Amino acid sequence: MKKNFVLAIEILLIGLLTFVFCYTDIFYSLDSLYKDRLYQQPRTVDPTIKIISIDEKTMEALGPFGTWPRSTYAEILDILGDYPAVVGFDIMLMGTMNEEDDAVFLNALKERDNVVLAAHLVYETKVEMLPNGEFDVDHMHVSQVEVPYTGDATPIGYANTSPDFDGKIRSYLPVTQVENENGTVTEYTSLSYQIYLEYCESMNMTPISPVTDDNGVQWIYYAGKPYEYESISLIDVLEGKVDARVFTDCIVLVGAYATGLQDQFTVPNSNNQMFGVEINANLIQSFLDEQFPLPANRLAVSVIFALIAMAMFVCFSKLHLKWGTVIFVLAEIATVVSGIVLFTKAGISIPGFYLVLMLALAYVIALAGGYLYEWAKRRKIASVFRKYVAPQVVDDIMKSGRYKVELGGESRDIAVLFVDIRGFTPLSESLKPAEVVEILNEYLNLTTNAIFKNSGTLDKFIGDATMAVFNAPFDLEDYEYKAVCAAWDIVAGAKELEQKCLERFGKSVAFGVGVNCGEAVVGNIGCDFRMDYTAIGDTVNTAARLESNAKRGQVLISEHIYQRVKDRVKVQEIGEIPLKGKSQGVCVYELLGVGCDSAEKNEDRHKAIGTAESDETVSAGNSEEENK
Repeated sequence: MKKNFVLAIEILLIGLLTFVFCYTDIFYSLDSLYKDRLYQQPRTVDPTIKIISIDEKTMEALGPFGTWPRSTYAEILDILGDYPAVVGFDIMLMGTMNEEDDAVFLNALKERDNVVLAAHLVYETKVEMLPNGEFDVDHMHVSQVEVPYTGDATPIGYANTSPDFDGKIRSYLPVTQVENENGTVTEYTSLSYQIYLEYCESMNMTPISPVTDDNGVQWIYYAGKPYEYESISLIDVLEGKVDARVFTDCIVLVGAYATGLQDQFTVPNSNNQMFGVEINANLIQSFLDEQFPLPANRLAVSVIFALIAMAMFVCFSKLHLKWGTVIFVLAEIATVVSGIVLFTKAGISIPGFYLVLMLALAYVIALAGGYLYEWAKRRKIASVFRKYVAPQVVDDIMKSGRYKVELGGESRDIAVLFVDIRGFTPLSESLKPAEVVEILNEYLNLTTNAIFKNSGTLDKFIGDATMAVFNAPFDLEDYEYKAVCAAWDIVAGAKELEQKCLERFGKSVAFGVGVNCGEAVVGNIGCDFRMDYTAIGDTVNTAARLESNAKRGQVLISEHIYQRVKDRVKVQEIGEIPLKGKSQGVCVYELLGVGCDSAEKNEDRHKAIGTAESDETVSAGNSEEENK
C-alpha cells in the first residue's frame, strides 16, 4: 500500500514537471538547439534565386562600399534589362550622396516596375499607463521607418532581423503594423515577402499569405546553407563577364557578400555565419516551396507530453531493468521520429526536447526508485534475520540477496540444539521480577553469543529455553561439529554466570543442553502478516527430548550426531534411554569436550565465550534500568 502511494506521487510529479517545463518553455535554448538539429535539414536550393554579390573582389575594383555613386546600381539595372522577374536590393540607400548620380538611379527605378528596395524599422521600448493604473510595456514599438531616398518611386520592404537569445536567426516578422502619429496604422512588409509578391505579380502567380503563430512570427525553414545559392560578383556583371540572359525570370538579389560589411548572422542550420542576402533568399524560397514550420499548440503538446511521461514512468517502474531500458530507448527514438514526421508531413514543429528530457528523467527516477526499494527490501530481510541469524550469515544475505522472506519450507539436513535453565520455575518464584529478567537476559546473551559464534541460527526463545538450528537457512560447512561446539560453549560459559548469580542473588543457575541432527522441514511458518522461521520434524523433537533429559551442566548428543563428529569430541556413552513420544530408545552420549587436543584449548574456548561481546543485543524483556 505504501509503495503504491509513493508510486502515485512520483507519477503525478513526473506529469506535473513535464507539463510545467514544456508549457513555460523553461529550456528554450536547449529546445531550440534540439529543433535545429532535427528540423533544419537542408533541401535543394531554388536555381531561380540568384545573388549578385558585393564581395571583396568588387570592392577591390570599385573601392570601399558606401563610396560608390548610386549610378553604379543604375548601371546594374541597365545590364540586367527585362530578363529578371524581380530585382531586390538588400542594401540601405538612405539619404542623398551626389544629386546627379542619385538622380540617375532614381530615373532608372522609375523606368522599371520589378525592383524592390530595402527599408529599416527603428524599434524602441514604449511604456504607456492604462486606465486601470497599470503600465503597458511594448518592447517592439516602431518609432521610425527609415526609407530609401527614392521615396515612393519603387516598392520597399524592411530588412530587419530578429535574433533569438542565442543570437541565431530562426524567425522574423513578415508583416508589421506601424501606428502613425495621427493614430492611423500603416502596414509594412518584409523585404523578402515584398520581393516574393513582386515575383508573383511578374509571373502571373497567386501569392500565398505568410503562415505565422499567434504573435505574427513566421518561423524559417532554411533550404540552403551559407554559400549554397548561386552568387555572381557584382564587378563581373558590370564588366560584362556574365550574360544577362542567365537571369531570365529569376529573382535577383543584390547584397553584401563580404565579411567586412558586417551583414553576417548566426543561423541554425550551419556552424558558419550566413549573409543577410542569403537569409532573404531562404525566406523567399520558403514562400515558393510553401514550407512554413508552425509551432504546435503549446497547451495541447504540454498535456500530451505529460500523459506520455506518466505512462512511461509506470512502465519503467513495473518492468525489469532490461525491458525497461528497451522501452526507454524505443520511446526516445519514437519521440524523435514522430517529430520529424510531423514536421515534414504537416509542417508542425513540436518541442520534442522536453519529452526526451522527461523520459530520461522518468527512467532515472524509476531506476533509482527500484534500487532504493531493493535496498530497503534487503535491509528488511537483514532486520528480520538479525533476530535469529549470526552476523556473518546476515552479511552474506545482504551481499547476495538470495533469500526471500516468504511463507514456505524445505527439507534440509540440519543440527538442532536445545538449551534450558534447570530449576528456573522455583528460581523465579524466589526472586523479584526485575531480578528474574536480569538473570534471563544474562542467560539469553550467553546462549546467543555461543550460537552466533558458531554460525548457528537462533530459532526462538521458549520461556527460559532456547532453540537453535545449524545449516539453515543457508548451507553451513561442518554444521554438526559447530552445533556441538555451541553446546559446549554454553555449558562452559554457564560456570561464570552461575558464579555471578550466587554472588548477587544467592541462587545458582545451570543449563541442560541437547543436540541432534538429521532431516527436518525448515522455513517461514505462519501467515502473510505474522511468520516465524523455524524447523519441525522428528529431528527437532529428539533434540528437545535430549535437552529435557540432560542434568545440570550436562550436554547430551544423539548417536546420529556422534557418528559425524566422533573424531573431534570427547564423550561418555550413556547408552540407550527411552525418550518421551518415541517408541524406541535412543543411544545417547554425554559431551565431555570438543577439539580434544588438550585441556588447555577447551579452557581457552570457555574463556573466549565468557568474555565475548554480542553482535546483536537480544532482549527477552525490559531491564530494570529501562523500566526506570
